[in-house]
Amino acid sequence: MRRALLLALVLMLARAGLPGARATAPPESPSLLPPTSAVAVDTPNDAGRSLVVRWVLSPSDREQDVAFAGYEILRAESPEGPFVAVGDTPARTNEFVDNRELRDGAQYYYQVVARRGEALAPSVIVGPVIPAAQWFHTGRVNTLIAVLVLSGLIIYFIEHARRGRPIFLRKIAGLDAVDEAVGRATEMGRKILFIPGIQDMDSVQTLAGIAILGRVARTTSTYGATLEVPVSRSLVMVAARETVKESYMATGHPDSYHDDMVYYLTDDQFGYAAALEGIMVREKPATIFLQGHFFAESLILAENGNAIGAIQIAGTAEPSQLPFFVATCDYTLIGEEFFVAGAYLSREPRQLGSLKGQDLGKAIILALLLVGIVVQTTGVFDFASLFLVQ
Repeated sequence: MRRALLLALVLMLARAGLPGARATAPPESPSLLPPTSAVAVDTPNDAGRSLVVRWVLSPSDREQDVAFAGYEILRAESPEGPFVAVGDTPARTNEFVDNRELRDGAQYYYQVVARRGEALAPSVIVGPVIPAAQWFHTGRVNTLIAVLVLSGLIIYFIEHARRGRPIFLRKIAGLDAVDEAVGRATEMGRKILFIPGIQDMDSVQTLAGIAILGRVARTTSTYGATLEVPVSRSLVMVAARETVKESYMATGHPDSYHDDMVYYLTDDQFGYAAALEGIMVREKPATIFLQGHFFAESLILAENGNAIGAIQIAGTAEPSQLPFFVATCDYTLIGEEFFVAGAYLSREPRQLGSLKGQDLGKAIILALLLVGIVVQTTGVFDFASLFLVQ
């Protein structure tokens, strides 16, 4: 009886609309909506191997909707399909770069699918879009201008030198002393020792050293001095022999050349240094050239040459070894001085023009740096933006 009364009371309260008695139903989840305004375009400034897909976020892609999983990108070569998945993106992302096995010139179609759990909402099919390579990267116009200016300067000075017009180069004491050092050895009747470093012909410093060797060989041939070139690499031995032979032929003394002037010792770094140390102590050469790529053996060689009283002319671009050469040698070619030795000694128009053009290009860069510091500091203009490379 009591239960029947209570049940009747609840029904009366519900009919009267009292809030305490109203039944509450769980809210319905909103339906999943697809992304809109999808487009596919060729990626700008690339080699034709990627496409960009963009879309407007699905209305279902909200921060409150934690169940929203993101977007899946489908691709096909025809609007009828079949569409295959080529990637996916997280929620609140509206761009995807497709670079998976695209063929230059082929047509592609895309569809962007919103995902929430098992539910899927695809966008309309977009396309066709064709990946294509661009001839020029528009984000690197500043680099193009710099290359054109530098190339123009080099070509101008090469033509300037070919016409016989003088080109000023700063005096390099170590290279000007080559004739003096060879002449001293000739007067003393002692050998000239040329050491081209310990690296192979794949080192640009070895190539620079061989270029200097050509000038030294021409001078020794003219003066009648004795030249000795011990090397640590077989390819360097071949290149050095050819260089010395051509130098002796150019000066009209081919009979004075013989292959034993250039000989191989060992590839081992400190074995090579020990052999050179023995040569210095036994034969006491009057002049020693240290021109090439050196490492820990540099101080051993230079200190021994200094101990026997030889004139030493060193050259290297290895920063860690320069202090040892500066401290123990009479002359040292530092960095770029070492690399420009070929142009400085030969006075060949192409080398002179290239050197002069590069130097002027560096001067322009330094001037731009100074102007940029002033302009950027004062805030007149965003000068640094001119040099950004995308």
